[in-house]
Amino acid sequence: MKRSLIALAVLAAAGSASAQSTITLFGVADAAIQYGSGSISNLSRLGSGGLSSSILGFKGVEDLGGGMKAGFWLESGMTTDNGAGTATNTNNQTTGGALAGMNGSQGMVFNRRSTVSLGGAWGELRLGHDYTPQYLNQGGFDPFGNIGVGLSQTQASTIGGVTEVRASNSVSYLYGHGFNLDPLGTTGPNLQATYYMGENNSNVANSDDGNGYGLRVGYNAGPLTAGVATGRTQYLSGDIRITNAAFSYKFEVAKLIGIVTQEAVTGGATSKGYLIGGTIPVGGAFGNLVRLAYSHAETDAAGNPQTGKFALGYVYKFSNRTALYATVAFLNNSGPAAQSLNGSTTKAGDSSTGYDLGLKHSF
Repeated sequence: MKRSLIALAVLAAAGSASAQSTITLFGVADAAIQYGSGSISNLSRLGSGGLSSSILGFKGVEDLGGGMKAGFWLESGMTTDNGAGTATNTNNQTTGGALAGMNGSQGMVFNRRSTVSLGGAWGELRLGHDYTPQYLNQGGFDPFGNIGVGLSQTQASTIGGVTEVRASNSVSYLYGHGFNLDPLGTTGPNLQATYYMGENNSNVANSDDGNGYGLRVGYNAGPLTAGVATGRTQYLSGDIRITNAAFSYKFEVAKLIGIVTQEAVTGGATSKGYLIGGTIPVGGAFGNLVRLAYSHAETDAAGNPQTGKFALGYVYKFSNRTALYATVAFLNNSGPAAQSLNGSTTKAGDSSTGYDLGLKHSF
């Protein structure tokens, strides 16, 4: 009888702990038939991530009581077409790229996010490898999610360097966000301030390389979502500065989206760009979408290279987890610009066309 009571007590304690914690396995498998055409060469291929990045991840939250929470997030990128993992960067510098001998096609690496958090009513403290604040207005507002053939040309032409999207060795404070979630904010004002480190010894000439910061302030109210951000990463060869702003406004029949951005390298090039676009719901039980955008990017390099892109897409949702999609994009270069789509190649000043037809399943 005594042993039974002890066993019941242990089970009750375990059940209580379990009720205060959640751990989730999640992921996306996305593959697309892709075609790109240019004035030099064309390419047909099966690609990964035309609607969403293909990922596998684990996340969890523990309720510590008194309004306090702890959480973690481990997320790995992959390419569905060939099963390869995607690379990470360990020190926010070119020396911290793909693992030696792997060329970025290694096995599982938590390259997309690896963080641990502590939070409460005062906000969230987050440590690890994560999005930089200066990226969120790009990836969070683009009608095409900044991925696939329709991604914003401001992102495709970026001179933002290694920390343009994510940074390793980061310490962030967030306010006005769902705890442990991707930080675009909930209702009202929101903030993310991040400092990240290149982790070089103090006695080397480039001791500050890879050190940097980012700051984003946003506001969500009813149909309006908006944010402004800035960031700077230090390099001996020239610091990289990024400033951008974005908004979306949801009308009854469509959502209007706008992004403006400027990037500069100290002693080097300056680039600027913009996007105007939106999404249009077109019925269906799970919310089918038409997506469209025009984006433009240019730099002050010799010849003033400029590239503009128009993209149009349709997403048909079989369910909340499974979608079929199609995207077409038309790109035009001027000056010495020679951007191209879906692996094709084109001459400077010429155009390029690309298509995605894909299937996404999330779990």
